[in-house]
Amino acid sequence: MIAALPMYDWPEEREAVDALWRAIAEALRARGIAAPQGLTRGRNLWEIWEDGRLLLAQTCGLPYRQRLHGRVGLVGVFDHALPGTPPGHYYSVMVARADDPRERLAEFASATLAFNGFDSQSGWVAAHEVASAAGIRFRRFHHSGAHRASATAVAEREADIAAIDVVTWRLVERHLPQVAARLRVIARSAPTPALPLITAPGRPVEPISQAVAEAVERLEPGLGERLSIAGFTRLPASAWLAVPTPPLPSQAEAAA
Repeated sequence: MIAALPMYDWPEEREAVDALWRAIAEALRARGIAAPQGLTRGRNLWEIWEDGRLLLAQTCGLPYRQRLHGRVGLVGVFDHALPGTPPGHYYSVMVARADDPRERLAEFASATLAFNGFDSQSGWVAAHEVASAAGIRFRRFHHSGAHRASATAVAEREADIAAIDVVTWRLVERHLPQVAARLRVIARSAPTPALPLITAPGRPVEPISQAVAEAVERLEPGLGERLSIAGFTRLPASAWLAVPTPPLPSQAEAAA
């Protein structure tokens, strides 16, 4: 049996993430559900998400709707209590260098987008959505592999712009102040459902969901604030499935 909370599990936040897991594991065991002592780390995310031994993991909205839906149990989603955002939703911020003379997103038509992966809701889909609303389409890319690396790539002029989910942006501001100081937020995406919590098919979703809800409710205020977790909610699978998925860039399209 395994569990993982990898999406905001920065080394600097490991102690807080472990404390969250201990609270969840305690609530699970109180319901007669065996739970691993520690979280699985250092393993391919797809292997974790599709492992038949999975008890609980956090995934991303795009992998959920493209590949995992119908193959895993949907447990729920953490609520980050973001202003102007429905419960269980989040958004991405578009960041550029603070000294970049371009003011409007429409001016970034020929810019290089740093992104963590084409399978990321917050790094790729959100960027495409915001760009489309501004009447542009990104055609130059810097594949960073992680939001943290995307922010650094923009700050160090390896790319011009990046979409970073707002919870990760808080981590950048907290732990990479030298990077955050060289960036500025120029736009934000529309809210979409945040990172879903999943379990392996066949596991009882209801008691797992109840355990997570109880654990979150009992978190010490300081820990919840550090993790940007204000609550837990249930959203239907349709909430994630309704988010449009843009087409991948084609090599037949010339870069701007």
